[in-house]
Amino acid sequence: MQTVGDSAAPSTRWLFSPVSDTLVFLGSSLFSLLVVLLVPRSDTLGETPPWAWLMFVLCIDVAHVWSTLYRVYLDPEEVRRRPVLYAGAPIVALTLGILAHSVSSEFFWRCLAYVAVWHFIRQQMGFMTLYGRRGGASANQLRFDSLAILAATLGPIVWWHAHLPLSFWWFHEGDFIAGLTPGIGQVALVLDAVISVLWLGNEVRRLLRREANAGKLLLLLATQLTWFGGIVVVHDDFAFTVMNVVLHGVPYLFLVSRYTKHRARESGYGRWTALIRLGFPVFMTSLLMLAWVEEFAWDRLVWHEHPMFFGGSTGLQLTDVLLILVVPLLSLPQTTHYLLDGFIWKSKANPFLSARLGWSSAPK
Repeated sequence: MQTVGDSAAPSTRWLFSPVSDTLVFLGSSLFSLLVVLLVPRSDTLGETPPWAWLMFVLCIDVAHVWSTLYRVYLDPEEVRRRPVLYAGAPIVALTLGILAHSVSSEFFWRCLAYVAVWHFIRQQMGFMTLYGRRGGASANQLRFDSLAILAATLGPIVWWHAHLPLSFWWFHEGDFIAGLTPGIGQVALVLDAVISVLWLGNEVRRLLRREANAGKLLLLLATQLTWFGGIVVVHDDFAFTVMNVVLHGVPYLFLVSRYTKHRARESGYGRWTALIRLGFPVFMTSLLMLAWVEEFAWDRLVWHEHPMFFGGSTGLQLTDVLLILVVPLLSLPQTTHYLLDGFIWKSKANPFLSARLGWSSAPK
């Protein structure tokens, strides 16, 4: 997630509120950790059970992807403001997806996995930058904050690459490139620890000067718990799915729902405004319905893994030629979300964005 620019006073050290920030970031991370620790494993070591797939993948991960509709495509004014970007993003995503899948299915999923990894990392960096800007951090401090997030995320990812194959993967078996030695993975974790300790030391110094930002501390702690805990400590499919999805999806859903609430007050959704003004239940229900439809199509056409949710038959068996088109098409909400997320949260391109997130008054 690229970040909203904000020149708030140094006293503005929360994105939403102390309670909301704690629940959204640290709370979601601790909740996922408790689920991993308390839920008994299935007979197949680390396998994600169907109920967990439904709760975390469909209801959080897939649903948060569809929330881009509320930020962009349900808003007629927003679409008219940048028509080339919003029309071009899905076209580019679909074209690149078809080209990648025409090389091979493995190449498609490998490309998508690395794009997704960077997207997940950028979102954590984006939230950290928001905290820094709202707290009046200097340019050097913002860079140091971003480095701390990079260390907390790339360290476990490099360790993962250095210990392939493991019993889990990002999207599809074999989607990461093997070849790194275990020693490189250990070096990556040491660098993660060193940078994190230095960053925490700097924050303690700032705390003594009453300049520290508690929200940043919560965010880094949540990131370390999720990435190091889910990848290095536990490293099974269930733990990685739960911990990674919750920390990524819940804050994003909260951010977009907050934007949606303020935008609906401006009657910004055209004929949909009256319905959207009913609030979070409508927002979440619509996303869950879209997520279910998408996963129904995936299961019936491609995966055939969850007949208990989408019907008892095995679905359709598509030819390899058809899959070249169908897989990128079904991935389109996700790939469009990845592309647009680098543009839609920049206030320089939208002077009303900060106000619609409740962080400032609307410009005249």
